Amino acid sequence: MSMVIPIRAGCLLFALAGAILASPDVTAASAKPSAAKKAAVQSVDDHASELISLSDQIWAFAETALREHRSAATLADYAERQGFRVERGVAGLPTAFVATYGQGRPVIGVMGEYDALPGISQKPVPQKEPLAEGGGGHGCGHNLFGAGSMGAALAIKELIEAGRLKGTVRFYGTPAEEDIGGKIYMAREGLFDDLDVALAWHPGDETQADMTTGQAVVDVIVEFHGKAAHAAGDPWNGRSAVDGVEAFLHGINLMREHIKTTSRLHYTIVAGGVVPNVIPEYGKVWLWARDTQRSEVESLVARVRKAAEGAAIMTETTSTVTVRSGNWEMLNNRAGEALLDANLRWLGPVAFTPEEQEFGKAIQRATNVPDVGMDTEIQPLDGQDEEGGSTDVGDISWIVPTLHLTVTTSPKDAPWHAWPVVATSGMSIGHKGLLLASKTLAATMVDLYEQPAALKAVRAEFEKEKGDVVYDAYVPDGPPPLPKD
Repeated sequence: MSMVIPIRAGCLLFALAGAILASPDVTAASAKPSAAKKAAVQSVDDHASELISLSDQIWAFAETALREHRSAATLADYAERQGFRVERGVAGLPTAFVATYGQGRPVIGVMGEYDALPGISQKPVPQKEPLAEGGGGHGCGHNLFGAGSMGAALAIKELIEAGRLKGTVRFYGTPAEEDIGGKIYMAREGLFDDLDVALAWHPGDETQADMTTGQAVVDVIVEFHGKAAHAAGDPWNGRSAVDGVEAFLHGINLMREHIKTTSRLHYTIVAGGVVPNVIPEYGKVWLWARDTQRSEVESLVARVRKAAEGAAIMTETTSTVTVRSGNWEMLNNRAGEALLDANLRWLGPVAFTPEEQEFGKAIQRATNVPDVGMDTEIQPLDGQDEEGGSTDVGDISWIVPTLHLTVTTSPKDAPWHAWPVVATSGMSIGHKGLLLASKTLAATMVDLYEQPAALKAVRAEFEKEKGDVVYDAYVPDGPPPLPKD
């Protein structure tokens, strides 16, 4: 696994990209939208009710990672009805698919997600009220993500079909972003290798063309094996795997003072004995290590291995450390993000009604954050804070230049991966963000098809920033770990 990190080109590269983007050929489509760009936006409007219906169906399914059978089928069936050629079950993932239309270059792909999160079911109301007790919910808005990206792909398909654009468009149905990272397995199979550019978006509480890197993450399983014995009768004959777990986690928590402020170590105890009167012979910890740079994550994982080894020595148990999966950080592309930013500003921010703003404020009051409603501003391209999350879109960004967008679909500062986002993802607040994202992606894709100079600038920056890094997926050999049920 190559861990070489490229040196950022800094102001010189940004000045070069800015000079290229300032040329009339590149900016003309944003300053004076072409007929094709206007048609792409109109296509999203024409299909708005269908896209919202797709999103709401997926929201209601609320299928978690690798179980998104109905969600994937809903999107794949729709693409097929619209004339896309659909390949299902790609990369060994039953809920992954690729929908393609057109031929020749450029080949532009757009990502779509649709997995929900467990245990956060919620009705589309501004107070906590589960729709199905203990059920899943779209607390990251992936129902919006999949449908919005599909709308952008469809707009481009219609323009290619009409002879107004030349090239190929692909929609990638990517499952399990919240778990194993479906895109990583798809990347391992080379499904993105021939793309010229990839685009993606994500629901959020702000609207912006993203210049944040997110965080690289490695998903680690740490297991301890001991020796069972009677906890009262002969405990001296036992060796507790839970002692190993406790010693290991004590070491991890001592590490927190001695890691960088950008680093994160978080875990859960998956197995820790069954009954008190048996010395437990098995213990298991599930841990994620994160940082904005992969090199630092590799250092964290090396230290985790030492902590596990030391805990096993202390407790006379044995330990194993298994890297289960992981995501790379995002490789930003300023030339491409400038196109997204220009199209966002041309289209304008989401306009929420007073009733929608009050819905958002009610959520904020319920979650003890300032009741300011939804943020309707388009954030500047520069000066963005680093995000704390991770995404398998980051892996794609090291294979092909990847342009990423965030659009407001929830109240400002409301808890994420929680009921508030489930609520707004299933009603008009989320729907409006979906449509703006779809239009912005479609308009930017038109720029890339119509303007060879813009595409060239995006590709040139990608090659320079990537340097000699060779992408290698953080996944073990063999097929994806599919659920047994």
